[in-house]
Amino acid sequence: MIRLSQVKLPIDHSREDLKKKAARALRISPEAIQELAIVKQSIDARKREEITYSYVLDIKTAQEERVVKRAKNPNAAVKRTPSYCFPSPGSQRLLTPPVIIGTGPAGLFCGLMLARAGYCPILLERGGPVEDRMKKVEDFWQGKPLDPQCNVQFGEGGAGTFSDGKLNTLVKDPSGRNGEVLKILTQFGADPSICYVNKPHVGTDVLSRVVRGIRQEIIRLGGQVRFYSQATDFIMADQEKGRQSLKGLIINGTERLDTQAVVLAVGHSARDTFETLYKKGVPMEAKAFAVGLRIQHPQAMIDESQYGREAARILGAASYKLTHQASNGRGVYSFCMCPGGYVVNASSEEGRLAVNGMSYHARDGKNANSAIIVSVTPNDFGGESVGPLGGVAFQRRLEEKAYALGGGKIPIQLYGDFCSNRQSTKLGEVTPEFCGSVQLSNLRDLLPRELTEAFIEGINRFGHIISGFNREDAILAGIESRTSSPVRIPRDEKLESQIQGLFPCGEGAGYAGGITSAAMDGIRTAEVLAEKYQPLLSEI
Repeated sequence: MIRLSQVKLPIDHSREDLKKKAARALRISPEAIQELAIVKQSIDARKREEITYSYVLDIKTAQEERVVKRAKNPNAAVKRTPSYCFPSPGSQRLLTPPVIIGTGPAGLFCGLMLARAGYCPILLERGGPVEDRMKKVEDFWQGKPLDPQCNVQFGEGGAGTFSDGKLNTLVKDPSGRNGEVLKILTQFGADPSICYVNKPHVGTDVLSRVVRGIRQEIIRLGGQVRFYSQATDFIMADQEKGRQSLKGLIINGTERLDTQAVVLAVGHSARDTFETLYKKGVPMEAKAFAVGLRIQHPQAMIDESQYGREAARILGAASYKLTHQASNGRGVYSFCMCPGGYVVNASSEEGRLAVNGMSYHARDGKNANSAIIVSVTPNDFGGESVGPLGGVAFQRRLEEKAYALGGGKIPIQLYGDFCSNRQSTKLGEVTPEFCGSVQLSNLRDLLPRELTEAFIEGINRFGHIISGFNREDAILAGIESRTSSPVRIPRDEKLESQIQGLFPCGEGAGYAGGITSAAMDGIRTAEVLAEKYQPLLSEI
């Protein structure tokens, strides 16, 4: 296979145009190309008057070494990329199926890989299946009471199910797990283009079907997926040299489930689980994260700034990624940007309110939204003196303020009013796009002073990058507090906690930062368990 990069074409090109351009680059005829696969597609919009698509391609043709040598193209090389390979099984016998706590991306992908290898995993989910979950979330957005066990944060698919389904990751991956995640998603209904576009996304509407398909496959292969089944306690036993070992779980406060291996794949909102683990002596530590507010702009304004009006009609809703180092040393950056999306009430605890962003696959909403967040370190919430759960308490205080400001509704404010520290009394030209009721408020004192100063400085800086970003009628909403886990549960090189048999995994445990990286960590954890244990099905 020949890997060919830097293939640029106008945005209105055809597939045949792409094949001809590749053939010219290799100095062969288009007919000589036996196969052409897109490895990566990105948009080069550095010159507004000449926006192009840029491709990396894999091309199959006869005598590939000879073709590359004759072409003398620095962007062409014979590429031998090994495919992803799940490891051979270990020798230690499993007396009980491995248990996975959580069915977010980490838990689902860990469960799927183990089920495919014959390990018959048991997946425990405190919330409901995605079908029930969609109904409960819609009811909540329409004003019905919050279900603390099944909501935007908890339930099949995890918090990522109610998002844009963005699949970006900065994780270096020589093992091929990233490609395997994308491949699996397409097997269960995601658009095949996610395997090569530069900023892939699935969309909330499609992701819910994908999640259901993965669950059905796990069950078909001999696994179990148990909903409304919360791990409420952990059964420990002392081992040699003082090390504790996990022997089982208590489900919903009553049922005992014995097991040798537990994958802890809870999300970053599983605060009660963190508290239980801390009381049981599981080592954990506070970690840095970020908090801020959601901001909404007209999508047409973002499109015009990024692409220009004509190009936007072809390229669709534009995205952005913005960063700034504030004068007080705080990092300010856009997070979870949702083109053509909605700001949603993402609460999971009574008396506390958090927001998130969500887009459907079509990204055809009127507004663009993103979280503009500011870095927070353990020093902001007491450092070592308050223990590893200090970040959880910090998040909860912010969410309690947000709930009080909006009277249980999403508190919102115009950016100009926020800067002037006055309550908004009416909206401007930006039409609000929310899932959940809203209340005009004053968000100025929601964040600590240093964070507010950095937030305003960042927004104004971003206005120099995207025209209109700091417009006075941009709509703010708070609080965006669930950007990443406030804790990390240490693990060794075999991904095992100091508690033998407990394998912290994914975003909640502090080892991922989004759908793709969480799914990759789930696959990696499945590999570790497979290398250690024999499959259960091999003993039948």
